[in-house]
Amino acid sequence: MLKALLKTMRPRQWTKNAFVFFAIVFDKQLFHLPAFLNTLAGFLLFCLVSSVVYLVNDIADIEADRQHPVKRNRPLPSGKLPVNVAWITAGLLVVITLPMAYWLAPNFAVVLATYLVINLAYSKWLKHIPIVDVFIIAAGFVLRVEAGVTLITVQRFSPWLYVVTTLGSLYLGFGKRRAELTLLEKGAGSHRKVLEGYSIPLLDQYITIVSAATILSYSLYTFSAPNLPTNHSMMLTIPFVAYIIFRYLYLIQVTQNAGAPEEVLLTDRPIQISILLTSLVIMAVFYLQ
Repeated sequence: MLKALLKTMRPRQWTKNAFVFFAIVFDKQLFHLPAFLNTLAGFLLFCLVSSVVYLVNDIADIEADRQHPVKRNRPLPSGKLPVNVAWITAGLLVVITLPMAYWLAPNFAVVLATYLVINLAYSKWLKHIPIVDVFIIAAGFVLRVEAGVTLITVQRFSPWLYVVTTLGSLYLGFGKRRAELTLLEKGAGSHRKVLEGYSIPLLDQYITIVSAATILSYSLYTFSAPNLPTNHSMMLTIPFVAYIIFRYLYLIQVTQNAGAPEEVLLTDRPIQISILLTSLVIMAVFYLQ
């Protein structure tokens, strides 16, 4: 049962919470020990709170997941994890994490509580509303970035990164919906009601818009943010970011081998290499000049 509970908490999806580190990296404080420890603690608490959301979401989706060719094997729909155990665990995590978050930084606790409330509303109502459902997913990523900002004394963090995060997460969200439509085909609506409000051509238009906007906004950030080197060396990361966007689109449309972005991150070698190269260039630009 413990193994089933841990699987339902989805530790593989905790990679999303790495957005908490955006502030400390892009504010050039990665090697400032107090700021790093605060951010690391915030990351761990965000992982626990996101697990609360996953637990509640799986409870809410238990009947729909039983109709899904893959998700029916999850612990809750398969019966390996009792529903009451999932509820008790979710409650305990909330009681533990929110006070610890307030002790860490009061504003961080506010962001964490906001993330929890929005995602609980998503699990109950908002996930059934087309377009709004993806915007809620995007809001979760923006709140992760904001959480990182509350954990340090910000000196140079650029608001452009909020724009990039919003557009990039919309791209991932619409891409995920497209992958679900392709996988489930005519049975999509029985698994996830909101998919009835989408079509492949519509999602392709959304993806085209937000992918172009993401590349453009990131490019504007690389040469207009006030904390970047005057030689515009940050622009060297643009090709890598563009490749990551194009690669994910390739996986969705050509190989049809992409669904959850966190799974792609953990399995697709070209994207992993591109993220590594992007990170190395960012570190060189920020910390070696």
